[in-house]
Amino acid sequence: MTHAMLKGSNVPLEATTVRAVLRWTPGQEVPDVDVSALLLGPGGRVRSDEDFVFYNQPRHPSGKVWRLGKKRVAEGLTDTVQADLSGVEPGVGRILLVASADGVAFDQVPALCIQLYDAAVADGEPLARFEIKPETGAETALICGELYRRGEGWKFRALGEGYSNGLKGLATDFGISVDESEAAEDRAPGEPASQPLPPEQPTSALPAQQPAYGYPQAASAQPAYGYPQAPSSQPAYGYPQPAYGYPPSQPVPLPVPVGADPNFRLPPQGPQFIGR
Repeated sequence: MTHAMLKGSNVPLEATTVRAVLRWTPGQEVPDVDVSALLLGPGGRVRSDEDFVFYNQPRHPSGKVWRLGKKRVAEGLTDTVQADLSGVEPGVGRILLVASADGVAFDQVPALCIQLYDAAVADGEPLARFEIKPETGAETALICGELYRRGEGWKFRALGEGYSNGLKGLATDFGISVDESEAAEDRAPGEPASQPLPPEQPTSALPAQQPAYGYPQAASAQPAYGYPQAPSSQPAYGYPQPAYGYPPSQPVPLPVPVGADPNFRLPPQGPQFIGR
């Protein structure tokens, strides 16, 4: 049986591993939507930037919370986060499930909802479903719901709380450190329950683009220090430039002017010493 959730309601979870599926209807003017998760410790804040699972860091270092990615289904598009609740570290008390629309307001995202599934049951019915209605329509990031500890178990609470300054502002609000050099970028991971949307925070930015956790980083475009650079495409002024460490090109003989003695040679050149 699927629990139809109202904003602020909660439901206990018996499943040990759950899939949180964010779903919406795509269209010509509909922005791309991403799902993220923030693992909160004491004080309702992340313990480090590694507690932010999003498109640049799709797997938590513990291996217990990760993104499954986008998928097209009959009802629209989905983006999914999965959590092994039985293995989540004791220091984590809440896991926020967040939707962001890359700087576009959620009033342009139709049929937005989040559904919770038991990951151990193939093709099972949702455990819970929450249809998300933005309060103002100007939100560019939404806390759709949260998984939280209650005694020895876990519960899910429907929230639908919005931020007008996007995923950057939301992540900063929960303790994600910000790269100030990327403050002007749009995309770049205090609870606002039933409060007005926070003011714009243009100094916020997401962490720099990183490879997926645990995967090797792509090779740099710059050569390693101490190794030869690739040959320059531009020659030194007036002379051909050899690649570092390779023999220089053979000199090209100049044409002999008409009427000149072909056997003429310049005298040897060198320092001129003048006797005293």
